[in-house]
Amino acid sequence: MRLAFAGTPDFAATTLAALIDGGFTPEFVLTQPDRAQGRGLKLTASPVKQLALAHDIPVFQPPTLKTGDAQAPLLARQIDVLLVAAYGLILPTTILDWPRFGCLNVHASLLPRWRGAAPIQHALLAGDAKTGITLMQMDAGLDTGAMIAAREVPIRPEDTAGSLHNTLAAIGAALTVDALRQLEKEGALSSVPQDDALATYAGKIDKSHACIDWSQDVATIERTIRAFNPVPGAHTLLNGVPHKLWRATTLLPTLLPNTTTGATPGTVLAVQPQGIDIACRNGVLRVLELQPAGGKRLTTAAFLAGHSLLPGCLMG
Repeated sequence: MRLAFAGTPDFAATTLAALIDGGFTPEFVLTQPDRAQGRGLKLTASPVKQLALAHDIPVFQPPTLKTGDAQAPLLARQIDVLLVAAYGLILPTTILDWPRFGCLNVHASLLPRWRGAAPIQHALLAGDAKTGITLMQMDAGLDTGAMIAAREVPIRPEDTAGSLHNTLAAIGAALTVDALRQLEKEGALSSVPQDDALATYAGKIDKSHACIDWSQDVATIERTIRAFNPVPGAHTLLNGVPHKLWRATTLLPTLLPNTTTGATPGTVLAVQPQGIDIACRNGVLRVLELQPAGGKRLTTAAFLAGHSLLPGCLMG
C-alpha cells in the first residue's frame, strides 16, 4: 500500500517507528515546522522529522493545510491511507477525502471520552479508572470519526502523564500496524460510530492549569501533580520562590497526631526526610519529590539537606 504519515511529537514517532519496522514505510511524512527550543531558542526538528530523515523519508512541513498552495504538492501524489498521530494541524475536507481509504487517526483515549488535545492529562485529572487507545476513521469533526479498534488500559495509582504516554504510544503503534495488515489483506476495515451523548472534551493544557490550588481536596491535588508530570509540571510558591512538585501521596489527618485538621490550606505541617506534609481542604499531602526554580529534581531528603523549611510556612 502507498502510505503517508502525519505526526509531530514523540507519541507520533513511536507509531512511525512501528510502521517502518513492520514493513509499512510511508512514502512521505507531514510534520509541523521546526520550533525554537531551549534557552538558546535553537530551531529544532520534531521527533517525527528526525526519525523520517534518518530513514530517508521525504518530509513536508507546511504551517497550515488550509490553503491550495499547501495542499497542491500533497494532492499531486496518490496514496491509499494517511495515518495521523498527534499531528497538531486541522485536516480540511480536501485532505480527508484525498487518500483512497481515507485518514486513520491514533487517539490516546477510549473515545468518545476525552476528545481533543490533551486526553491523557484530563483522564488523570478526572480520576478515571481506565484509559486507552482508539484507532478511528477521521471525519470533519473533532475526534468524532467511527472507531476501528480500541484497547483499554487501567490507570494505576502511581501513573503519571509520562508513564501513560509511553504505554499508550506503544499500544497505538501496534494497533495501527495490525489495522494496516488487515486492510492490506481484506481491502476494508470495519468500524462502529461513536455515541456522541457520551462525549467529553480534553482541552489544551498550559502552565496556568498546573498551578496548585491548595484549597482543593487532597486527592485532586495529588492527581494534578501526576497529570502534569513531566509537562508542564505542577507548581506552587514556597517562601515566595516557584517550585515544581513531581511526586506526592495523600494522608489522612487522623494519621498525623501532631497536626490540626483546621490548618489553613497550603500550610506546611511537618518537615521530615520522608516527606513534607502540607494541609489541604480535607486531608494532608505528603510531597516526596520537588524542584526549586533553576534547580534539580530532588527527593525531600535531598532537598532538606540544602534548604531550610520549617512547619508553619505557607505554600501558594
